[in-house]
Amino acid sequence: MRVEQRRWTSAEGWSEPLAGAGVRTPQVVLIFGAREALAEGSCIRALRALYPDARQIGCSTAGEICGVEVTDDTVVATALELEHSTLRLAQVPIADASASAEAGGQLARELAGAGLTHLFVLAEGVHINGTELVRGLRDALPREVAVTGGLAGDAAKFEQTVVCFDGAAVEGAVVGIGFYGERLRVGYGSMGGWDSFGPDRIITRSVGNVLYELDGRSALALYKSYLGPHADALPASGLLFPLSLAGEGNRRVVRTILGVDEVAGSLTFAGDMPQGASARLMKANFDRLIDGAHDAASASVEPLAANAATLAILISCVGRKLVLKQRVEEEVESVREVLGDDTVLGGFYSYGEISPFSSSARCELHNQTMTITTLTES
Repeated sequence: MRVEQRRWTSAEGWSEPLAGAGVRTPQVVLIFGAREALAEGSCIRALRALYPDARQIGCSTAGEICGVEVTDDTVVATALELEHSTLRLAQVPIADASASAEAGGQLARELAGAGLTHLFVLAEGVHINGTELVRGLRDALPREVAVTGGLAGDAAKFEQTVVCFDGAAVEGAVVGIGFYGERLRVGYGSMGGWDSFGPDRIITRSVGNVLYELDGRSALALYKSYLGPHADALPASGLLFPLSLAGEGNRRVVRTILGVDEVAGSLTFAGDMPQGASARLMKANFDRLIDGAHDAASASVEPLAANAATLAILISCVGRKLVLKQRVEEEVESVREVLGDDTVLGGFYSYGEISPFSSSARCELHNQTMTITTLTES
């Protein structure tokens, strides 16, 4: 496997390769960048000239990761050349959040086939139910095929997102790469680092991923009471107080806000908010967020055994970026400490992350995590 990475800026265009070497005929280029730049399209067209035979797939972001640098208003391209494996790409439209499960299932069916080792998925980030998307993916795939990926971002604006597919930036879609071959090695890890506080609260009224009441009280009113003067900045300020939901066993999943409805007094989350479930508010712990990124990196290399990761795709939640602020690169640096200097690091800040909890579990939608997918060939 060979990897090459470049960065685009509006002032200078595409850089010379910043990481990796020896890419000759890459099969695919991963593109993560600012929504406005991707939608305008000239950066994507220029990239086609650099890698004329490569497929393109990617999404808009809330920040781009290139090596240990985190930037905004740029585009990062990672060209991937597989030597002993193959891949296929697919795109499926999502009309609205209610079609999320159907879109996930259709994408999985299009990419399922003999030798499928791993599925990497990128999806619309605002008008979606990530839980239903993941459910559709899982139901259409063999249990042994893991899925990782994330939901597109739009800085901290939560207005619209795009996904990239073969030269076009489109709204309302999910795209995926199916990786095939016995010599491909894939690892993954997903960790948080937030602290729960306050009492457990019962979701007393919800519909899908729209939350109306906690303990019989308006969910929006409750959030505003914690946010105080920051309430006017919702939904972005709600990222400071995500919700932790009780899940299977002792596991808890974290959910963050995608939108608010002042009239209905509701909050729309990236994934399901099941009625009757137990939920707790969470707040940031700076050191634990960085430790979580370190632990995710450690988990991601365990399945690779003696093989070092060639590429690591980092998908971290926009909420972590907003909390860490000037310390945001510390979580990427902690990943570098685990993976070493020879692994190319690329990725983005998202509105949701997709990954199993562990190598023995099925994929879930996460929020407020650092999720890492590592790839190499033996």
